[in-house]
Amino acid sequence: MTGLDYGVLAAYFLLIFGIGFSFARGTRSSQAYFLADRNVGWFAIGTSLFATNISSEHFIGLAGSGATTGLAVGHFEWLAVFMVLTLGWVFTPFYLRSAVFTMPEFLERRYGPACRWYLTTVSVLAYIFTKISVSLYAGSLLLETLLGWDFYTSAVVMVVATGVYTVAGGLSAVIYTELVQAIILLAGAVVLTLLGLREVGGWSALRAQVPADFFSMIRPVSHPDFPWTGIFFGAPILGLWYWCTDQAMVQRVLGARSESDARGGTMLAALLKVTPVFVLVLPGIIAKALYADVNGDNAYPLLVLRLLPSGLTGLMVAALMAALMSSLAATFNSSSTLVTFDVYRKLRPDATEARLVRVGQLATVVMVVLGILWVPFIRGMSSQVFVYLQSVSAYISPPIAVVFLFGVFWPRATRQGAVAALASGAVIGGARFVLEVIKARPLVADSPALTAFVTINFLHFAIVLFLIATTLLVVVSLATPPPPAAQLRGLTFATLEGGYARTPAERATMRWQAPLSIALMLGVIVLWVVFR
Repeated sequence: MTGLDYGVLAAYFLLIFGIGFSFARGTRSSQAYFLADRNVGWFAIGTSLFATNISSEHFIGLAGSGATTGLAVGHFEWLAVFMVLTLGWVFTPFYLRSAVFTMPEFLERRYGPACRWYLTTVSVLAYIFTKISVSLYAGSLLLETLLGWDFYTSAVVMVVATGVYTVAGGLSAVIYTELVQAIILLAGAVVLTLLGLREVGGWSALRAQVPADFFSMIRPVSHPDFPWTGIFFGAPILGLWYWCTDQAMVQRVLGARSESDARGGTMLAALLKVTPVFVLVLPGIIAKALYADVNGDNAYPLLVLRLLPSGLTGLMVAALMAALMSSLAATFNSSSTLVTFDVYRKLRPDATEARLVRVGQLATVVMVVLGILWVPFIRGMSSQVFVYLQSVSAYISPPIAVVFLFGVFWPRATRQGAVAALASGAVIGGARFVLEVIKARPLVADSPALTAFVTINFLHFAIVLFLIATTLLVVVSLATPPPPAAQLRGLTFATLEGGYARTPAERATMRWQAPLSIALMLGVIVLWVVFR
């Protein structure tokens, strides 16, 4: 890092703080603070969705997997195209028409308060112990390598810097800083990829220097990480939960000024999700071809350190910080929204607008403090534990995906059926996680049944848990009285009561949004065929 690099980094921080604090002025309602006054346009929504999704672990993890196994990890990025379009076309209309602030609130309207409490608890705990911890772990390792900062300094600086403008500006600050951060992280990643391709001698030279299967996306059923059965049947279940029901993602479309803006934002995010395979996974393969000392997780830092000239190194470090800060900001903001509306307002329904905003700001501060207190424990954890933490989504997401999916498509789904489905995730998913952590102990190692239970590929496990949750929801729902018609009004496709009245402008927009969405999905299918 030269003086020019630090200048670029300083300019990045000034720009982000300038944008963030510009939304901190004046008196705001809870809708303005938590949902940006429901006045966000499609471009900001799309870039914010992308920036929220791409964090520091993507730079380490995707490039590391690329250096180890090739392009196959990119399946998750391309499958996201279908999932984020599902958010825009299937779920968002229901979310916007119901005018909810949170996903647990929507679940309560459809099923009842028990489902709301379950989703709120699971979401907040997952944010603290997985999203924040994994982002800080990966981001701090990157900054430790690139800037020479020690692990604790890196983590605390990032948490405090992100928390300050998130507390001050609410969702508006988060979304519009994420817009800038998305541009910066994409620009940095594209520059590094192009320089890497030039260094390795071009596309043909790269293919000649790595194993042939590195450019094959479709892997056999026996593959330990990316079996094609798990990819095409298990990964969409995780994607449905993450893109269509997770508060951190959905909160962006809840702030849309119109349904067409929300849908347009998801289309832009879908287009951007095509790029990580080429600008995050591919650099890992390039590092594998260029350097003998690549061991997976160090692939991306090595490229930054050895390829970039003065000035561009600062841009790349800014891009890495942008990735980390955008995801942290989204997590802080969404957690505070859940605590404010699904806990505090539930207990204090007469709270004023000003009190709700203050509670949201205090909740964000608490999340920031918890993030800082969690840093020493993160540093002490083994990398294998972080693999376990990232696989938690496969253990908790299938039942949540089931209750949302059946909630809008099947009016007969009942409160009791939803509770039974969610309980299956708590029991079976929790058992899988605990047993996986202790699988080396005699209790598990000496039992063929338990060994089989913990060693099944996590994507295959997600399929099994999805089928169990579906069976429970259907059987219990049919065995219990149907929900009242008044409760379902406007919450399922069968109870829309004549449809949703769209303006002529919205109808005109839909006429070009539909074919473009189809073209995006067909484009991804073509890419799969090319890299099969």
